Amino acid sequence: MQLSNRLSMAAFGAILLFIIPGCADAGQGMSDEDRAARAKRLMSAPNPLEASDSVWIEELTYMEVRDRIAGGATTAIVPTGGIEENGPFLATGKHNYILQGICPVLARELGNALCAPIVPFVPEGDLDSASGVMMLPGTISVREETYEALLDDIATSLKLHGFKNIVFIGDSGGNQRGMRAVAEKLNERWADSSVRAHAVIEFYTPGWEDTEKYTQEILGVSESESDGHHDDIWVTAMMMVTDPETVRYRQRVNAKLASINGVDISSLPDTVALGRKMIEFRATRAAEVIRSSIAQ
Repeated sequence: MQLSNRLSMAAFGAILLFIIPGCADAGQGMSDEDRAARAKRLMSAPNPLEASDSVWIEELTYMEVRDRIAGGATTAIVPTGGIEENGPFLATGKHNYILQGICPVLARELGNALCAPIVPFVPEGDLDSASGVMMLPGTISVREETYEALLDDIATSLKLHGFKNIVFIGDSGGNQRGMRAVAEKLNERWADSSVRAHAVIEFYTPGWEDTEKYTQEILGVSESESDGHHDDIWVTAMMMVTDPETVRYRQRVNAKLASINGVDISSLPDTVALGRKMIEFRATRAAEVIRSSIAQ
């Protein structure tokens, strides 16, 4: 499912909760004892269907999540992206599209992990006086306290349902401080439990730099110039793995603008293959850091 579809469904669900009384609680009107009995019954019911092989929690039924956790998938990855200006070619959800490609590869590399929904709203700049990327339309920012509260609530939800390691990764620089702060607070609060939060800053730094070096030195692809955009071949290729439309591939080919910083992207199969290699590299490196953090 495309990220845009997933976000649309999430927004639709939020609207339903607001306009339909009781939508938030299927057991409204029941006693606490009846609710507990219903939950116990639902948790013990066998799955009547063949299970999905998705690693996205939002694409699984509660039964599938329950059974994955029981089967040992007790690591939850919480990917944080962003909505910001990225030049004339790239959709503002750049980081979210990259994470949509990377998180499933990372989860499967770990072997015991699922991906929580991507957090698309992160601190991008001052909301009181537009500056930086906030000067340009399409960028959406949230206050640092809003971002941290959201991460805290997401992680707490995951803990309640049996996940033992909550892993924050962020594809944008502004995400890192809040991830670290929330992980520290959660680990203080959870000190008497077996659950831990992990802020994997290495996914961003040196994750991006290492991927660039790998692309240049191992794959033999280097940028020869700068087009002056908030864009590069690494971003473009990884986004194209998710959906070439997010980098306006077709329109750029038609306009004879199918390159970035001196690197030709006109061959769709070749550029997507390049993006997949980058994603595999980043996911493998991130998995090493996550395993080490969990082991400690």
